[in-house]
Amino acid sequence: MLTPEQVLASHKANVETLFGLTNKAFEGVEKLVELNLQVARTALTEVADTTTSVLSVKDAQELLALQTALLQPSAEKAASYSRHVYDIASGTSTEVAKIAESQLADAQKKFNALVESTAKNAPAGSENVVALMKSAISAANNAFESVQKATKQAVDVAEANFQAATTQAVKATQATTRKKAA
Repeated sequence: MLTPEQVLASHKANVETLFGLTNKAFEGVEKLVELNLQVARTALTEVADTTTSVLSVKDAQELLALQTALLQPSAEKAASYSRHVYDIASGTSTEVAKIAESQLADAQKKFNALVESTAKNAPAGSENVVALMKSAISAANNAFESVQKATKQAVDVAEANFQAATTQAVKATQATTRKKAA
């Protein structure tokens, strides 16, 4: 049986975990806001510079050269922005996952301790039921660990694919820009 003190301690730990997760989420949002402010400042400066450059163009050839020069950095900046957003989201997700895994491991320990305590206090003749229950818990833990490993592998593959796609998009844009310039 759980005592009121144990229940209170459990609730307190859950509230602390909730606030920890909330703080991690807010840190991620803060990083995204900072990134977006930085991008907005840079874009404003670039728009002013581009406007000045366009107003000083003397002929169509010069305008075409200016347009070509502006296209390539834009694609690279978009890819860089996407990478930064992905890194922020991935980092925040990793932190939340660590906290969740820690809480789950703690809950598993407590549950296993409860099962052991129950097994010790079980009436005679219930050994088969206790063994079956321990076996089921062990199978569930193994299944969970397998799912966790598969999820981590899937995330690693998705991250590698994202990086490859971003790199390919930038290369394709650079190639197209070079062709137009030629």
